[in-house]
Amino acid sequence: MTAIRLTTAELCLQVDPARLGFANTAELAQEELPWIGQERALTAARFGLGLDHPDYHLFVLGDVGTGRSTLLQQEMQAAAATRPAPPDLCYLHNFDAPERPRALRLPAGEGRQLRQFMVQLVKSLQTDIPKRFAESDFKTAQDKLEHSYAEREAVAYQALSAFAAARHFALRRESGQLILTLIGPQGQALTEAELASLPQQERERYDLGERELRNEILRYLELTQPLERTLDEGVTALRLQAVKPLLERALQAIRQELKKNIKDTRKLGAWLEQVATDVLGHLHLFESGAPEDEPERKEALGQVLARYRVNLVVDNAGAHGAPVIIENNPLFRPLFGSIEYQSENDVLVTDFSRIRAGSLLKAHGGFLMLHMRDLLADELVWEKLRRFLRNGRLQIEEPAVVYSAQASTSLEPEAVDIDVKLVLVGSDEHYYALQEADPEFARHFRVKVDFADSFLASDATRRASGVFVAHVCERLGLPHFSAAAVAAVIEDSHRQSEDQARQCAAFSRTEALVVESAGVAQARNARQVEAEDVTAALQAQRHRHDYLEQRLRETIADGERIIALDGARVGQLNGLTVIDLGDYRFGQPMKVTARTVAGTEGLLNIEREVELSGPIHDKAVLILQSYLSALFGHIAPLALSASIVFEQEYHGVEGDSASCAELYALLSSLAGLPLQQGIAVTGAISPFGEVLPIGGVNEKIEGFFAVCREAGLTGRQGVLIPARNRRHLMLS
Repeated sequence: MTAIRLTTAELCLQVDPARLGFANTAELAQEELPWIGQERALTAARFGLGLDHPDYHLFVLGDVGTGRSTLLQQEMQAAAATRPAPPDLCYLHNFDAPERPRALRLPAGEGRQLRQFMVQLVKSLQTDIPKRFAESDFKTAQDKLEHSYAEREAVAYQALSAFAAARHFALRRESGQLILTLIGPQGQALTEAELASLPQQERERYDLGERELRNEILRYLELTQPLERTLDEGVTALRLQAVKPLLERALQAIRQELKKNIKDTRKLGAWLEQVATDVLGHLHLFESGAPEDEPERKEALGQVLARYRVNLVVDNAGAHGAPVIIENNPLFRPLFGSIEYQSENDVLVTDFSRIRAGSLLKAHGGFLMLHMRDLLADELVWEKLRRFLRNGRLQIEEPAVVYSAQASTSLEPEAVDIDVKLVLVGSDEHYYALQEADPEFARHFRVKVDFADSFLASDATRRASGVFVAHVCERLGLPHFSAAAVAAVIEDSHRQSEDQARQCAAFSRTEALVVESAGVAQARNARQVEAEDVTAALQAQRHRHDYLEQRLRETIADGERIIALDGARVGQLNGLTVIDLGDYRFGQPMKVTARTVAGTEGLLNIEREVELSGPIHDKAVLILQSYLSALFGHIAPLALSASIVFEQEYHGVEGDSASCAELYALLSSLAGLPLQQGIAVTGAISPFGEVLPIGGVNEKIEGFFAVCREAGLTGRQGVLIPARNRRHLMLS
């Protein structure tokens, strides 16, 4: 096997600024920003957004920072612009069942009109009806009815009073009640004690007279009650005659103002008829009475008039196209709507006017974007969304009230059909876990929009990257980038993808680099960002995160961690590892030591024995043992006891990239041949001895180079990597 020495040009891709086709990103600011390297995702997104079918919602998957949300939002806006504005949604009082408010859909803008019409109607009722009752013709007719009743009632009362006087009783009215008073021989009122002192015969005569009088009172009531009913009916008919034409004209005006070509025309007409019936049934509340009764009358009138309000929960007046809603807080109430309650006398009360729409209702006719991670955080939200997807109808409810210890009035608004295209954003793990755990839910998301984490680089993608930088500069008010600065940004994109042929699709990192590079340029009062500004921003970024890396190198320089960088030793070799901190990763050398003796125990992985290695590393060691057995099996069965250890490693080892280093250390120990300590090794190995590529090759090389540079470069130091990793080299 021959080792190939790589040239400087092969260690990193250099992007030629002259081939980008522009001198400054200001030239690109007016170009439309394309979906860079995401053609598959774009095709899927447009297909799903344009397909009107309830089971073809979109599931957008990919890594964070690849533009999943931003790009989908752009496409949603474009698709929404071609659709008509959806209808308004109102909730109305249900006169038949107040606990079940009615839902009413009206063309966009007409919900607001209906609400205003009803407000004006209530105001006109409060002014016009009392005025009508105060008119002279109405008063004359009402007085005539009352006078007729008073005359007939007075004759009957006079006869009853005479009947009572004949039996030694005085009769008077008090608060609508008839009060009887016993009259003595001298015309005075008798008390209970005086009545008891009378002779027996006299008391019996009084008792008989009282019984006869009470019977006569019953006959009097039988006569006057029909008279009262006749009076009430007459006054009611008179009120109806005065108000009904007024009310019909007002409601007819509302019907004429609203369009007729709406889905719920019949429902609206029926509700307006019920409003008219309810108003005519409460005309007595519009007429002032006794001063002491006024507060109670006004409160009752206010409660009646509140029924005629319109609760406009979704107002699409002025909307151009369908709605696009990005719900970043998909809790139960913001997503599905809510019912507000207030406490009155320790009871939670509510009515139709306290119904509030959530994002799902507001997105009717359009698009709603949700994030999978947010939905999974609340089991109640997840179950409600599953039910909605099953039937396409939404029932607004307030689950918190159900479990409240306080008594409450229930409200069950009418469920409504919702036509909405859901765009669910998640990771690859979310998507495949959903397919496995909840296929019923997953079948509603048949459009998979898969964002790639990297893409093949070309002249087109590099120019598109320049357009992206231009848009970031315009949007954030930053100085524009020179072509050389854009080339430096693109080179960093290749480094992030660890591939000279592919760019990284995580444009959120690219945007952060643009912002930081512009900050460096602004600090030196430059009018445009140059390549050295990008380099300085990358160095500053590294310096902010590399404390642990520096500390580990200090332990090597101080001799705490023993790493040999020159000379030759048997069974010892420098392997390379990558430490990933999440927001930063770096490479470090790690001493691999192997000891072999004659025996039958085979290969012993000390890290595995003490549970300091992960499953991938354990697998790699077992593959190595298989390879060794096959390597010497044609000579004799493998009869040795060997041990491999990563010296001074106390935090665990994972991965298979140390397989080659372990193999070389074992072979060195078996053969007694020394290995050059200035050559670090990385690479995986197959059961057939093939060297396989590994990840993190750039960080590993840079980490070993930094250690050698601090100790002193000898010209005999280097790193041995798999040949298949040549295209992954993007060294600093």
